[in-house]
Amino acid sequence: MWLILALLSAVFAALTSILAKIGIEGVNSNLATAIRTVVVVLLAWGMVFLTDAQKGIAGISRKSWIFLILSGLATGASWLCYYKALQAGEASKVAAVDKTSIVITVVLAFIFLHEKATVKSMIGCVLIGAGTLLMVL
Repeated sequence: MWLILALLSAVFAALTSILAKIGIEGVNSNLATAIRTVVVVLLAWGMVFLTDAQKGIAGISRKSWIFLILSGLATGASWLCYYKALQAGEASKVAAVDKTSIVITVVLAFIFLHEKATVKSMIGCVLIGAGTLLMVL
């Protein structure tokens, strides 16, 4: 199931880039990000109430709150930078560079989460980096 959801995530992320590139024309990138964020917030809270997940709020630990807030700040910074880059550059190139986050995630997961760095994952990271360079140059 995780693979299907991950593929759907990739499709929606691709649509995000294309739709945003079209929609951001003539709009301040920070304003566009704010509009997008409101839509995401409404969708997310809609799903919380639709699935009756709001009952779990009281059980969230202090540690989880801190890291979810930090994750939200990182997401916001990412979106602000992404929209500004999208406004200035080609969607295909901006999206390619943005996806180098995979390589950064693998490295950070190795350092902070102590996940195993396999030969296969390292080769994949090198190929992603090389592919990004090819697309951007």
